[in-house]
Amino acid sequence: MIQRQTYRLKAGNINRLKITTEDLVPPSDHEVQIKVYAIGLNFADVFAILGLYSATPDGAFIPGLEYAGEVVAQGAEVNDYEIGDRIMGVTRFGAYTTHININESYIIPLPTEWSYAEGASYLVQVLTAYYGLKNLGNLQSEHTVLIHSAAGGVGIWANKICKALGAYTIGTIGSPKKISLLQEEGYNDHIVRNPKTFKAELNDKLKDRGLDLIMECIGGKIMKVGFDALAPMGRHVVYGSAHYGDTASCPNYFKLIPKYLTRPRLDPQNMIKQNKSVMAFNLIYLFDNVDVMHELLSELKELRLGKPIVGHEFSFEELPQAIKEFQSGHTIGKVVVDLKTII
Repeated sequence: MIQRQTYRLKAGNINRLKITTEDLVPPSDHEVQIKVYAIGLNFADVFAILGLYSATPDGAFIPGLEYAGEVVAQGAEVNDYEIGDRIMGVTRFGAYTTHININESYIIPLPTEWSYAEGASYLVQVLTAYYGLKNLGNLQSEHTVLIHSAAGGVGIWANKICKALGAYTIGTIGSPKKISLLQEEGYNDHIVRNPKTFKAELNDKLKDRGLDLIMECIGGKIMKVGFDALAPMGRHVVYGSAHYGDTASCPNYFKLIPKYLTRPRLDPQNMIKQNKSVMAFNLIYLFDNVDVMHELLSELKELRLGKPIVGHEFSFEELPQAIKEFQSGHTIGKVVVDLKTII
């Protein structure tokens, strides 16, 4: 048994994030024990910490969905990994820690040329992008794809996947400061989101193009404008709703309730007439269907998309600040927490 440092809290307030020390038992037969060197942040982390994520565990829990590190112990039935192996992995919460026990099915080798920070920047966001685009969105080479939060982790991967498969991409961002990144990443066009002008700007960018697919993570009026702009047989893939987010440490229900009550209402009867569809998913589905996850990862490996973009790094002690910076909407690429200085 070893001692580890973790962030364990009851959901509801980011200010409850405090480092605690606790014992960790040896790994069971099919588990490995990982010394965590980097943690990747995701919007699901923020919503879970605030208590706004339906999959959040009851009571006190350790947030975090992905990490990278080194195998330091292994169960009796583990054959594919050895002590000292560098890995990246996913977990159904529990990554905000210095050590974790996890079934070997939920880790994969870290590429030799990747850093731990890059390893913690890959799995959750690339799987979100690929599953949304391919499995749900039926992405085809001639498609025009609208990608929201285009400078974030999922948005960057979504564009890479679209480019690898020959699709045309329009990225939306919340700040003109992110335009240069979109240009570097090869987006065909971009929109700086403004609810008042978004409809006109989207129509202008589309010109004579039909909008075939939307990777949706904003919600609210932006979502409704996008749905209305979809071409016949268009698919609107929803994996998040930043519309409900803000920079507060705890939920402000006086703001959230009106947003919830005025959210877009979409009528399936009209969808039949319009030949459009809305699909939504939660990445927990892939954690519960690990064989599907590995099939997707094999397909992604064949695409040779390159390394993740690590945009911001914080120390383990700075994790609460990292969450607040992530909330701000000013980040690009992946936000990573570095644990290499933790003994």
